[in-house]
Amino acid sequence: MESPATEISRRLADNAEAVCRRYLSKGHREGRYWLIGDVHNNPGRSLYVRLVASPDGRGQAGKWTDAENGDHGDLLDIIAASNGSRSLRETLDEARRFLALPQPPPAAEDRCKRPAKAPTGTPEAARRLVAMTQPIAGSIVAAYLGTRGITNLAGTDALRFHPRCWYRASKDDPPDVRPAWPAMIAAVTDLGGAITGVHRTWLDPHAVDKAPVAYPRRAMGHLLGNGVRFGAAGPVMAAGEGIETILSLRMALPVMPAIAGLSANHLAAIAFPPGLRRLYVARDDDPGGDGALKTLTERASEAGIEAVPLDSMLGDFNDDLRQFGLSRLQAHVGRQLSVADKGRFLLPLD
Repeated sequence: MESPATEISRRLADNAEAVCRRYLSKGHREGRYWLIGDVHNNPGRSLYVRLVASPDGRGQAGKWTDAENGDHGDLLDIIAASNGSRSLRETLDEARRFLALPQPPPAAEDRCKRPAKAPTGTPEAARRLVAMTQPIAGSIVAAYLGTRGITNLAGTDALRFHPRCWYRASKDDPPDVRPAWPAMIAAVTDLGGAITGVHRTWLDPHAVDKAPVAYPRRAMGHLLGNGVRFGAAGPVMAAGEGIETILSLRMALPVMPAIAGLSANHLAAIAFPPGLRRLYVARDDDPGGDGALKTLTERASEAGIEAVPLDSMLGDFNDDLRQFGLSRLQAHVGRQLSVADKGRFLLPLD
C-alpha cells in the first residue's frame, strides 16, 4: 500500500504542468520540460522539471534537477519550497488543497505529530548538518583555500569542516563514485543570524582540490534573500556570488563585511540589513553577473542604498588574486572605492 506522500507525489506527477504553472509561474514550458531559475520561482533556466515520462521509462514525470547546484527532487519538494513549509505534513496539506483532495481525519493527523527526520533540503536538515561539523583551522578546508591564495581566515566563522559528508550521486557521476568526501560547509543565514541552509564544497584530500565528482558544489535549504556572511553587518558592505570570490575580495579588504549570495539569482535577491548605506557588488563578468548587478542596483536604489560595482581584472576576483597577487589586487580594488571608504577599509598589507 502506498504511503500518503508517495500517493500524492504520484498524483502531482500526473498533473506536472499544472503544478509548475501554479508554483513555478515565472518559468515556461519547452518541449517535455518546464524551465525556471530555482525552486523559489526565480526567473532563469538552470532548473528543469520533466513534465512527461520519457519513452524508455527512465525519466519520470515530476522529477526535477537544478543544473547549477546539482540538487534534484520531486514536485513535493517544489511545493515545500514555494509554500515555506516547515514539515512534510504542511507540504502534504498544501498538495491536497491543490489537488482538491480531502484532508486526513483528525486521528491520522494526530499520528503525524510524532517527530520525523527533517526532509533533505530543509533549514532543519541544514542546521543538523552544521551541528556535525568542526572548525576549519588545520583542516583540508583551510589547505584548499590556501591553494587558492586565501590565507586570511579571520571572520570566516560561517565556514566549517565536515570530514565525511555524504554525496548523493547523479546520473552524470560514474557508478563507482565514492558516497562521502571531506567538505567545506558554509552556513547560509538570514538577517537575524538563523541558519536557513548550507552550501557544500566536496574536497579531494589527496589533490587538495574539489572532489572529482559531477557536482562538487551544492546548496540546500532556504537561500532566497539569505547568504553566507563574513563579518558583522554595517553601513558599508560587499556582496558577490561565490564564496571564494568574496574571500578573495576580503583578502584585499579584510575588515569590510561581506555576503556571498551563492548564485546570480540569489545575489540579486539578498535582503538588505538595517542601516546599510553603500553596497559594493563584486560582479562576475558574465551575463548572469550583469543581470544580478542590474537587479540589485535597482532594488538598492529603491531602498536608498548606493550600489557600487567592483570589477575584477580577469573576470573573477580569485583569478586576480592567484594571477597577480594580493598587492596588485588591493591596488585595483582600492581605485574603485569611494574616498570615504579608502581610509577605513584599505588597510596596509603586512
